[in-house]
Amino acid sequence: MDKSFILSALRHGTLRLEGQFMYGSNYTFMVVSQYEGQRFEAVYKPTQGERPLWDFPDQTLSRREVAAYLVSEGLGWGLVPPTVYRIKKSPMGPGSVQLFIAHNPEYHYFNLSKKDREHLPKVMAFDFIINNADRKGGHLLIDPDGKLWLIDHGLSFHVEEKIRTVVWDHAGEPIPGDCLKEVTAFLERLSPGCTLYRDLRTHLLEEEMQALKSRAKQLADSGTFPLPPEDRRAYPWPLI
Repeated sequence: MDKSFILSALRHGTLRLEGQFMYGSNYTFMVVSQYEGQRFEAVYKPTQGERPLWDFPDQTLSRREVAAYLVSEGLGWGLVPPTVYRIKKSPMGPGSVQLFIAHNPEYHYFNLSKKDREHLPKVMAFDFIINNADRKGGHLLIDPDGKLWLIDHGLSFHVEEKIRTVVWDHAGEPIPGDCLKEVTAFLERLSPGCTLYRDLRTHLLEEEMQALKSRAKQLADSGTFPLPPEDRRAYPWPLI
């Protein structure tokens, strides 16, 4: 189905609360969006349900979910499910609404097939660019059609280096050529006046935008995947 239609459904459809995901620190709900005769399951993360953190600004995590989707689209990788920030007619107030991806929760990063692991270079590049502080193994989903999706990006886009991820498979290796070209093209879209810049600026602070651009430029200039930091913890907990 057309992605723009899905985005419209998430943004304007009638939301019905179906249940709550009980894992995680913040309130997260399963909802159903009814829109023009279509039904979409989605994950709703209300801003008011976010637990305050010492190192991230309050009530910004759901907006970071949307920013991650915009970066994924800006790179042309389609790694993050369609995600919007919905303000009006939401069950618990404004928050992110993301298309739910059907998947087998027992199949994740730690038991991916060789074929599915071919996606990992872009996962590494993406997580470095958004400065993902919480890439757990269970955040990599494979849908019934075999497509890889990435979820849970609320702890991203910090101005300080925060990356914590289980995906260090290609650390220190050259970035594949096609991936490098797409990162370079993405950099050009981060210029003020460009649509992507304006859209991201709705959800991120100006200093976070500059840090985002700096990380992407570092990756493009080096042409090499970064190594895990040695002066702090490089992995999330729990790992899944």
